[in-house]
Amino acid sequence: MASEPFLGIPKQSHQTCQMGTHRRKEPIEPLNSPQRAKDFIYSLHPKERTCLLQELQTFESIAIAQETVEPSLPTSAQIRYVVLHNAIPFIGFGFLDNAIMIAAGTQIEMSIGITFGISTMAAAALGNLVSDLAGLGLAGYVEALASRLGMHGPDLTPKQADMWQTRVSSHLGKGIGVTIGCILGMFPLFFLGDDEEEEKKKQAAQPTASSSPS
Repeated sequence: MASEPFLGIPKQSHQTCQMGTHRRKEPIEPLNSPQRAKDFIYSLHPKERTCLLQELQTFESIAIAQETVEPSLPTSAQIRYVVLHNAIPFIGFGFLDNAIMIAAGTQIEMSIGITFGISTMAAAALGNLVSDLAGLGLAGYVEALASRLGMHGPDLTPKQADMWQTRVSSHLGKGIGVTIGCILGMFPLFFLGDDEEEEKKKQAAQPTASSSPS
């Protein structure tokens, strides 16, 4: 449900540029070949390509200017900010994904699930399908909401952005965010009591009762 943050641009040169929806714009594979980079560029809108070009040029100019400078490790405060910056959008992604899946899966099981006799796991799979389809349209709004919180890119140099400490912190933040979001997204379970289960049993027993001899 967020694209890889641009970690090397300092706060003063960072520009807000939403790269569409998260799932549509995030490359499935690393951009380590000309063809993959070309496919990603062609998937962007003109304004997004212009924004990306400007940021890449700024990044390269900073990297060239700091080639002779001994890189310093990111501070603890910078690492914490990287974790927080990556966690916040993924809280929204995890929340929407789990909440929609549970709500949709329950409704599918209670309606067409009884009619066609599909299993609970099949209903859950269909609920996950609904959640994924909803995520295609909602991911962009989650990114926009996260950007409105004032969370600019971490103030890191290009060399610091490439360090393993920064990369690990980025993935750690995403994992923490998804975990928190999925746990919060389980809230529909509080509204699913024994009434739904009893209603399901009654509806399942109706064909049997009607077919039995009087």
